[in-house]
Amino acid sequence: MFRGVGRFAVHRPWLTIAGWIIAAVALAMLAPGLKSTTDETEFLPSHYESVQVGNLTQKAFPQTEQPTAIGVFQRSDGGKLSEADKRDVAKVTSGLDAKHRPKIAKVVTNEQAVSPNGEIALANVYATTKNTFDDALPDSVKALREDAKELLKGTQLKLGFTGPAAQTLDSKESSGDTDSMVMSATFLLIIVLLLVIFRSPLIAILPVIIIGVVATVATGLIGTAAEVGGLKADASITAILIVVLFGVGTDYILFLLFRYREHLRAGQEPKEALVEAVARVGETIASAAGAVIAAFLALLLSTMGMMRAMGPSLAIAVAVTLVAALTLVPAVFSLLGRAAFWPSKAWKKTPRNRFANGVGNLVSRRPGIVAVLSTAVLAVLAIGALSFKAEFDTSSQMPQKLESVQAMKDMQRGFSAGQSDPAMVYLKSKDGSRLKPAEIEAFRGKLEGIEGVSAPVAPAVANPDGSVAQYRVVLKYAPTSDEAIDLAGGDLRETSHKAAPEGTEALVGGTSAVLADIEDAVGHDYRVVFPVAGIAIMVILGLLLRSLVAPWYLMIAVALGFGATLGSTVWLFQDYKGENGLLFMLPVIVYLFVVAIGTDYNILMVARLREEVRRGVPAREAVRTAVTQSTPTVAAAAIILAGTFGVLILADNSMLQQMGFAVGFGILLTAFIMAMLLVPTVTSLLGHKAWWPGHQDEPQGEAARAADAGERVRA
Repeated sequence: MFRGVGRFAVHRPWLTIAGWIIAAVALAMLAPGLKSTTDETEFLPSHYESVQVGNLTQKAFPQTEQPTAIGVFQRSDGGKLSEADKRDVAKVTSGLDAKHRPKIAKVVTNEQAVSPNGEIALANVYATTKNTFDDALPDSVKALREDAKELLKGTQLKLGFTGPAAQTLDSKESSGDTDSMVMSATFLLIIVLLLVIFRSPLIAILPVIIIGVVATVATGLIGTAAEVGGLKADASITAILIVVLFGVGTDYILFLLFRYREHLRAGQEPKEALVEAVARVGETIASAAGAVIAAFLALLLSTMGMMRAMGPSLAIAVAVTLVAALTLVPAVFSLLGRAAFWPSKAWKKTPRNRFANGVGNLVSRRPGIVAVLSTAVLAVLAIGALSFKAEFDTSSQMPQKLESVQAMKDMQRGFSAGQSDPAMVYLKSKDGSRLKPAEIEAFRGKLEGIEGVSAPVAPAVANPDGSVAQYRVVLKYAPTSDEAIDLAGGDLRETSHKAAPEGTEALVGGTSAVLADIEDAVGHDYRVVFPVAGIAIMVILGLLLRSLVAPWYLMIAVALGFGATLGSTVWLFQDYKGENGLLFMLPVIVYLFVVAIGTDYNILMVARLREEVRRGVPAREAVRTAVTQSTPTVAAAAIILAGTFGVLILADNSMLQQMGFAVGFGILLTAFIMAMLLVPTVTSLLGHKAWWPGHQDEPQGEAARAADAGERVRA
């Protein structure tokens, strides 16, 4: 099949290229854009309490203004606010309110907004929308910051904004260059590394152009699928798509080009060499892509809508990349022929690759020692994963110099940390009847008695028909801290549910409650998605290798690589740098990019090993040749992908640093220890048993006849 696909693309290059260009232009012009959202409540199933709170709020308080930010006033010298300062606070607040910024209902302050120690005063910014993730709100907060500079002139005050909208603004601006940084680094790494490997400017630039076309087609198809199927995409999907398309795309192009060059060196004509390259590595690329697609589609079983949306999007991107690797890439290089390697002549002779030869010789001569040592390295690193602690406090991982972070610290000098984003507790009548005032007040008293609640709780606000009462409960902890999440998902909910009078029910929402539900959802995903993805990958490996044994040790190796990656990140950031925990989504990110994509290298290595043993060569020689020939491909592909993520370590945001290190280091572990050392040595040690029951290591065709002739001669 793959030979036929390669023959069509190679002998009809203009038709193939034209088809891709037409598809790219049509989708770029006609396909709808992705509708993204960052409202985490939209990503949780309806049975979660925080989602039920959101629905109740929409129905019971359709016009209610929601707090979106807080202005934190203090004297420039850090002293107590004088009466004149308090008048200036009121004047500045009134001036900000008069600006009428988009989606801002009002900016207000009062005498109660001055802290007990007299050092801090607050101005509450209320939004006209209940969606605190509305794109207009951060822009309005940015405008208020500029407005404040003029209004503060002539006073002894300074003002900083914090709260949800301000934190969203600072997070967006601090990481705003991340996409362009990743894209630029990816381009640079691909071009430079390919230039070093092939010494050809054409080969250095063409993959970037090809993947650019693929990205246009993939993005258009994802947008179309989103429009037709109602698919949603998280705001981060663009950056992830960039890495997936260029990382996976470069992998597959390198798989093909290295084999193409190998056949040219053997004396084949360019078109013949291209067809043979597609025929030889087509199944490997298809299997590798299939494993990645299966892993991504397993995200459909995720509890979180963010993951369910990401899975199909990434699967579509990989599928398009697969088709391009088998059609567009051969078509382009068919037109260029040997000129693709200009001006270098190095493609004509096999280079003296000391590293690849050294690895091949080591693996073939000392398989037992290499297997034990490589397993030990991964196992030792994996020990650190046992100490993994999920961190939901994203603000603590943001650069501390940001205004929202500093303003939050300043506010906490006079008020509870939860002042900026209180928990929302609702008491509602089950039959829709009006709540009794005594019940409403008694319930408020129960809330004030909960440890961790910053008493007093303000009187409840009732909806128009009096069937629902809304309480703003200020916690003593920052809303995204572990303490606030545990409290909202634990004692606050339990006490509220028990304290609800007969005929009523209580619901707890707000940022801390949402994060508590997300924490529960992530735990579910770890228990369900990972095993299903592992089984799917094992099935694909079994079909590729026609073996029931090989998939088991390959997946055990992958699990070791996953643990080693996570453990290394824990040791670096939690133990060495002293951070409270790691990004709660980090295991999923490692799964997506290290486990799923890193499996490509294992597939390439084992497929090449099978090819060599089918030629009838001795097992040790087959291992040596497979490792020697595959190592340059694996190393080049891994360095590009690892480097793309590694640039995130330069970001100020700790979350991005963790992501960059984990994926970059994990890819290198997968390539240089697992694929080059562990997998081939274990395969070598198992010998004929590794291929049971299909025994794909048996010589075929001419090799089989030569082996039979050799047996007869020896007989």
